[in-house]
Amino acid sequence: MRTPPSTPAPEPEPAPVPVRARTGARLRAGDSVPVRTLDPVVGPPLVVPDSGRVVHVQFRRFAGCPVCNLHLRSVARRHEEIERAGIREVVFFHSPAEELREHVAHLPFAVVADPRKELYTAFGVEAHRRSLLDPRGWPGIVRGVCGGVVELLRGRGRLPAADQPGGRTGLPADFLIAPDGRITAAKYGEHVYDQWSVDELLALAAGPGPTDG
Repeated sequence: MRTPPSTPAPEPEPAPVPVRARTGARLRAGDSVPVRTLDPVVGPPLVVPDSGRVVHVQFRRFAGCPVCNLHLRSVARRHEEIERAGIREVVFFHSPAEELREHVAHLPFAVVADPRKELYTAFGVEAHRRSLLDPRGWPGIVRGVCGGVVELLRGRGRLPAADQPGGRTGLPADFLIAPDGRITAAKYGEHVYDQWSVDELLALAAGPGPTDG
């Protein structure tokens, strides 16, 4: 009597591999980002992710952008509160460092120039004409322009450069990055003034788990 061939044992499934940032694609909560050393326009180099605390990464537009300045003033006013919550602020602009430095040297957090939009691409941050055409962004534009005029009259503001090689239609984006490099929350703005408020940032950092929004 012929012995039937034995069935080979199934091979063990490979261990799951952490999801890495997909260049040019939108990132989600649960994705992880590689370690990068960044050079702010003012201050010493820094490493993201930060092994000691959560990092809030913001992608803004060009140096002197009125709506960016409006939002960053709100962040600067509550920066001590943000730091007490264990959050480090890192903000990206797609202007050259020498131009950007004139506009952000007074801010109490790190600002990084990315004129080639290398990090914008890595994080899937987009530009689109709807950034300015969406009516939901118009109140922020008006407030930003009016605030910029007041700062100019006080001698504290600067006009943006007339030529913006990186464009004027960028959309904002926010990411919370845990010390181990995992993205715990992500938001891609739908118009020029669509970003987390400080209250939303603090709530997300204290929240129970990953979220996209």
